[in-house]
Amino acid sequence: MRILVVEDDHEVAEYLKNGLEESGYKVDCAANGHDGLYMATGENYDLLIVDRMLPGLDGLALIKALRAAGRQVPVLVLSALGEVDDRVQGLRAGSDDYLTKPFSFSELLARIEALLRRGSIGSDVVTELKVADLEMDLLSRTVHRAGQEIDLQPREFRLLEYFMRHAGQVLTRTMLLEKVWDYHFDPQTNVIDVHVSRLRAKIDKNFDKPLIHTVRGAGYILREAD
Repeated sequence: MRILVVEDDHEVAEYLKNGLEESGYKVDCAANGHDGLYMATGENYDLLIVDRMLPGLDGLALIKALRAAGRQVPVLVLSALGEVDDRVQGLRAGSDDYLTKPFSFSELLARIEALLRRGSIGSDVVTELKVADLEMDLLSRTVHRAGQEIDLQPREFRLLEYFMRHAGQVLTRTMLLEKVWDYHFDPQTNVIDVHVSRLRAKIDKNFDKPLIHTVRGAGYILREAD
């Protein structure tokens, strides 16, 4: 799932980005309100985290403009302004939740999960993926095969999610680098092969039918064995 962080404090933005990526989310950042609004209206995000005091366009103005554009993506406001009136203003501007700084990262994650659950009710948002006997729950961040839970690291989870969303399609190393690692260049390493090998060891090794297959000279594909 994709999250946009709109935060002008570089250290706070990096802290959020690193923590959220370790939790399995794909994260983009914007350092001011204008860039944040441009990205939020031009891309499809599952959730926005918006600082209230931003240069150029403040957080509340950003949210109002976003709602005026018809975007109903969940928005969580982060702000040092924590009085009741401040929170009320944030919610009335169109945000879905309001968390004051300093904050506990575990509480932030819990609020994100709650907003994503709320946003998925009555919508077309996919929260579960299934290929053969392999199942992934995107909300609880769990994976099972044949009823057996499989423990994955955040990057492995993201890699498997991309495989499952594109089951039956050949995925090149370039596609995986761009979509899973956010690399838009070749790092000249075997990072893809190493992670695919680790993923295979977890979801294929102890089961009768392998699901991840190598397509010689092309890449990889996730599908049931013939």
